[in-house]
This record gives sequence, C-alpha cells and structure tokens, in this order.
Amino acid sequence: MINKNQIKLIKSLSLRKNRMKHKLFLVEGDKNVLELIKSDFDVHTIFANSNWSKLNPTVNVSVVSNKELIRISNQKNPNNVLAIARIKESKIFNQSGLVLVLDDISDPGNLGTIIRTCDWFGVTSIVCSNNTVDVYNPKVVQSTMGSLFRVKVMYTDLAKYLKKVKSDIYGTLFDGKNIKKVAFNDDVHIVMGNESNGISKEISNFITKKIKINSNSTNTDSLNVAVATSIILYEIKNS
Repeated sequence: MINKNQIKLIKSLSLRKNRMKHKLFLVEGDKNVLELIKSDFDVHTIFANSNWSKLNPTVNVSVVSNKELIRISNQKNPNNVLAIARIKESKIFNQSGLVLVLDDISDPGNLGTIIRTCDWFGVTSIVCSNNTVDVYNPKVVQSTMGSLFRVKVMYTDLAKYLKKVKSDIYGTLFDGKNIKKVAFNDDVHIVMGNESNGISKEISNFITKKIKINSNSTNTDSLNVAVATSIILYEIKNS
C-alpha cells in the first residue's frame, strides 16, 4: 500500500527543482532498477507489484498493486517496479583517459542515448554544461537503460573547466579534419555541441583540434548529436 505523502513525493520528482530540493530521483523498469541495486547509488524506496517481489526475494520492496503503479508511473505503459534513489553529489573526477564534454545538450533522449553509448565504449566520464538537460530527468534515466549507474556525469561551468584541461580538446566543427585521418592520444576531451546551434562560440575557443564526420550526402547538413557521438567514439576506440 502506498500513502498520499509518498504519491505526492513521487509525482513531485518529475520536476528538476523538486529533485534538487529532495536530492532524489525516479528509476523505473526491471532493468533500470536492477542496475540501480547493483550500483553504488543509495536506494531510498522501491515500489513493486507482487510478481516482481517474488522474482526478486532478496530485494526489500514495498509491495503495491498494478493500479497503484499506474498512478505513480511516468510511463504510458507502467513497469512492474519503480524506485526512488538518492542523487549523488557532483564531484570533479580524474581528467585522464577519454572524457566526453557536452555543451548545452537539451533533449533528454539524446543525453540518455549518449550515456548508454559511452557505457558501451567504456567511456566513464562525462562533463556537462550547467545548461545541459538534467541527467536525473525521468526520460534521461529511462533511456540510459541502466548505464547511468556506471557512467560518471558532472555538471559545471565548461569554460572554467576547460581552462584547466591539459590534454587535447577536440571539437566537432564544420571546418574540422576528417575523423578517419585523425590520430588520438590516450588522454583526450571530446566536445559535442547543442542539437540546434552546435558548439557555442565561447567553448569553441578552447578547442585545440577540430574534427568532423564526412558526409556522403548533399542534402543533409548535420547529424543527430547522439548518432554523431556514437560514430566519433567508435572511430576513436578503433583508431
């Protein structure tokens, strides 16, 4: 059974201001919740139907009806389980290796896909501008399919951050060099820009090496940022 205060809290977490106030976010779906449980994130509460609870007897859950799950879910087709997890403090991490930098990514689906792609290619560090969509947005969390719990995501003032970076900073720009002809060092920062405007003028000033993905089409002038990120990470990891 779920009470009114719990329902109110869950509903409130669809808004960023409330997530920041309570330092909590929502996780829905079997895979996402199981990945959450295996991670080093702290679990606040798990609500699940009786079938999920029986399949996962070692997990401490509050058993609720399917009707109650429908009431608290953000999904059109609610899952068997919903969890509330605690937001981690954003900490500056080691700048070694490949670090992905996101300059004002606005679409939740794109950010979620980028995080999932990073997880696939073994990239564990993402630095986001303060205007990038919130990583704990329910749509972002859902689209990461659990990768959120393995990839570190930090929000900061990108200009201040990049000023301190000592490794090469690569940026995807129209006048860049074909990525297939670029040799990458082990320690690099890769900047990806906003869906509509690309990399901002301020951040482009910090780029030391310009790259691009060559097109075989004369009709399309850009790629979706999540798709472009996938191609770039593939090329770097296989160069």
